[in-house]
Amino acid sequence: MIHILLATGFEEIEAVTTIDILRRCGLEVQTISVTGTRLIRGAHGIPIMADGLFRKNIMDQSECVILPGGMPGTNNLWASDGMKRNLITLHGKQTLIAAICAAPIILGRLGLLYDRRATCYPGFEEELEGSYPTPEMVVEDGHIITGRGPGAAAEFAFAIAGRFVAPHVIRQLREDMILN
Repeated sequence: MIHILLATGFEEIEAVTTIDILRRCGLEVQTISVTGTRLIRGAHGIPIMADGLFRKNIMDQSECVILPGGMPGTNNLWASDGMKRNLITLHGKQTLIAAICAAPIILGRLGLLYDRRATCYPGFEEELEGSYPTPEMVVEDGHIITGRGPGAAAEFAFAIAGRFVAPHVIRQLREDMILN
């Protein structure tokens, strides 16, 4: 199961593009609200109904956890102590963790980017503690994938999908979506 964590103020294009591409690849994706309510408004006021609510053990069986960015979405994700504890546990298990835009700062603050290459929205690089920030659109370093921002959403999603499906599936989807 792939979990996408949502908090009020998330960047809609990063969340929805990622959900869409992963589901088109045939992957099981569940959106999880960390706010205590399933209906969440994004940074631009678009309401999204999450599939479920964050619970203590909800991410135990995660194959991948995805953090969309946006402000104040990233700060609202950071406010979830349970989410932070789960990320640390999953990192220890080498579970795939992906964050885009401002959200990689969560990984930096938790010490999960130490000695890794990473990218984020311009201006947040100093919060990627212990990492080697790059201006690349998408960076894969071990079990962590980071994306630069809204314009990288599709490439970010394809990088995640590439960990679960064959290359020909991605090639075909790119062609079908006219993203070649």
